[in-house]
Amino acid sequence: MDEFTRPYWDAAAEGRLLLRRCGECGRAHHYPREFCPFCWAGEDRVTWEAASGRATLYTWSVIHRNDLPPFGARVPYAAAVVDLAEGPRMMTEVVECAPADLRIGMPLEATFREAAPGIAVAVFRPV
Repeated sequence: MDEFTRPYWDAAAEGRLLLRRCGECGRAHHYPREFCPFCWAGEDRVTWEAASGRATLYTWSVIHRNDLPPFGARVPYAAAVVDLAEGPRMMTEVVECAPADLRIGMPLEATFREAAPGIAVAVFRPV
């Protein structure tokens, strides 16, 4: 977390997902960057916007072993890439779903997990 990404993390702590959208080319992107990764417009043309939280599952991998804290306590878990309704793809985790029930294209919605006191990360669950 730094001054630039603070709005993203503050929103996540409140249960909201933010994206960046370029005022020059109109495309949204994620992860947050100060410039547009598509047309290279500068930070004066790229703004924060609230995402709907809707997504579809693009791909996933079930992790059965991870020795790094805190992941080892959560195995197995589904590391995933989702297509956000606004266009960008996002790396995340799918929760509240058995790995055998995951399907490409399944509709998902954002929810948030506390990663540390006052810091939340976006994860996704089936709609």
